[in-house]
Amino acid sequence: MSDQDHYTIEQTSQLLGISAPKLRRWDEQGILGAQRTEGGHRRYPKEVIDRLILANGGAFAEKNSRELASIKKTLAEKRRIIQLLIESEGRYRDLVETSHDLIWQTDTEGRFTYLNAAAHEIFGLAPRDLIGRCFFSFETNGAHVPNRRFLSALRRSGEVQNHVTHLSTARGEDRWIGINARITRDEMGEMLGIRGTARDVTEQHLSSRRAEHVALHDALTDLPNRGALQREVEAALLTGQAGAIVMIDMDHFKRINTVFGHGAGDQLVLGLSGVLRSVARDRKGELFRVGEDQFVLHLPESRREDAQVASAIALDAVQNYRLETAHNRVVSNITASIGVALHPLHGDNWTTLLAAMDAATHQAKDQGRNRVALFNPASDSLRANHRRTQWSRLITEALEQDEIALYVQPAVELRTGIAMHHEIFMRIRDEHGAWAEARQFMGSAESMGYAPALDQRVLTRVLTHIHENSHLPRQRYSLNLSAASISDNAWVRELVDIVKTSDVPGERLVFEVTEKSAMENIDATAAFIDQLRPLGARFALDDFGTGFSSFYYLKRFEVDYLKIHKSFTQDLHDNAESRVFVKAVNGLARDLKRQVVAKGVENAESLKLLKDAGTLYAQGKFLQPVTRLGEVSTATRTRNKKRA
Repeated sequence: MSDQDHYTIEQTSQLLGISAPKLRRWDEQGILGAQRTEGGHRRYPKEVIDRLILANGGAFAEKNSRELASIKKTLAEKRRIIQLLIESEGRYRDLVETSHDLIWQTDTEGRFTYLNAAAHEIFGLAPRDLIGRCFFSFETNGAHVPNRRFLSALRRSGEVQNHVTHLSTARGEDRWIGINARITRDEMGEMLGIRGTARDVTEQHLSSRRAEHVALHDALTDLPNRGALQREVEAALLTGQAGAIVMIDMDHFKRINTVFGHGAGDQLVLGLSGVLRSVARDRKGELFRVGEDQFVLHLPESRREDAQVASAIALDAVQNYRLETAHNRVVSNITASIGVALHPLHGDNWTTLLAAMDAATHQAKDQGRNRVALFNPASDSLRANHRRTQWSRLITEALEQDEIALYVQPAVELRTGIAMHHEIFMRIRDEHGAWAEARQFMGSAESMGYAPALDQRVLTRVLTHIHENSHLPRQRYSLNLSAASISDNAWVRELVDIVKTSDVPGERLVFEVTEKSAMENIDATAAFIDQLRPLGARFALDDFGTGFSSFYYLKRFEVDYLKIHKSFTQDLHDNAESRVFVKAVNGLARDLKRQVVAKGVENAESLKLLKDAGTLYAQGKFLQPVTRLGEVSTATRTRNKKRA
């Protein structure tokens, strides 16, 4: 503190004409503050004292002190602002240093210039030991290319969110880290550095990978499943790569289950999966299990002759397999019907190619089983045309005569037993006069263009039902829509108009789209949801878990409900992987603020396991069987009464 810039208390007293004791009191009261030397002596800034002298013509009378009051107020306000800044900085530092998230800053080269205490948990080093290093100093080999893409995207857009990278800590531990980053710039727009946050997402990442593995692999054999097969074949089709898919369908498998028991059937499937794996490996292919008694061998880069040779080897391997059961009974004389389809010759898309393979397998069965059949387009065309012609007539009659029956089943909140919504099921008469379920004819309806008309008819019937029963408690109805309908912009616009002009609030409706349809029509599905949501409608992703991109594309669709396919709920007791999957979906749904509905609940044991997995809503005949719209079964009333 320089004496040239300050007056002593004696000098100040003399200049202002105020006694030293009064100056001390003013200092203590904050009226005219003084600074202290190391020895504790009061010193007054000359600038302040001189201004007081000038403002008062050389005299400083206590009674005429408005200038002093103003100065006092100004100084007090400055002290208050400084104190607030100090407190704010303290709060900021407390929040930053105690945050579990990593908060970091780098220079223009990406080298750390600041990290908070969370750095130790993520990198295994103290923040001071990380200055000058960067994220890439800890990257694993597999993260090299994605991290370079991350930097490229950051420089291009200035900001990147939720980038997940694979790092190895100083202790050698694997970590998956989620990073948010933003470039900082000066007033001229020049880059100053990068700052952002990061957090350890290892547990979520591994959980998602486990759940995805469950979704893409068969529980019994751990072979990749139908969804994984579709993914691989579609990737090959995109490149125009030639290849073959070979269906290996066990002959009379149900008879084996009946004679030897389901345990023996599982043993047989496991044994054959090992044998066929060897065939796949030797032929540079991959084996998939796509059904209870069906395997598929994918042979990339294989021609007709290669595929037929591989199929003959697989057929021989099945014929020569022997299984000794737990009771020393031998299962032998096992045969298979094998169908072969070539891509892109027999199909340049998944649906067409799958149909060709199925048709070839049926040809093998029709020819006497225990043989290989290459897809014959003429034979399949004849059969397909017959089926389409038959359903075309029945669907046309149902639409013209309005002979479409609507059935209903509620999705129930397990805690209260109250229905959350009621799913609508459509049925029409088959050639024998019986009510056929939608799964029997909707494939043909979509291929022949009838699906939108059927969907619209169901919607208008449901709206009429709601309007005519307005005196009943408010209920929400869930309608299944086909891929053909939601992909038709004109149909969607008409649907919006129908809902708008009806007397039914949009929130009384839930529109369901199967996961398979949503994955095949991503943009159309998202656009459909965007158009209907403003009306209050809700949305469900049906048959969740059967597709091949469940978790990756879920963020694209703002759905309210995820309806788990019944294949995961009906084997919970015997299938640990299904339990893991259901638990994972419930956890994911909670984080994404979706509601999960488990379908196909058929017994009390399954219901208990679903509750244990965190499921809040369920649907199935154990809770309430499917009934005709407007009817409530006696069994349902009795069961609900007992549960209450």
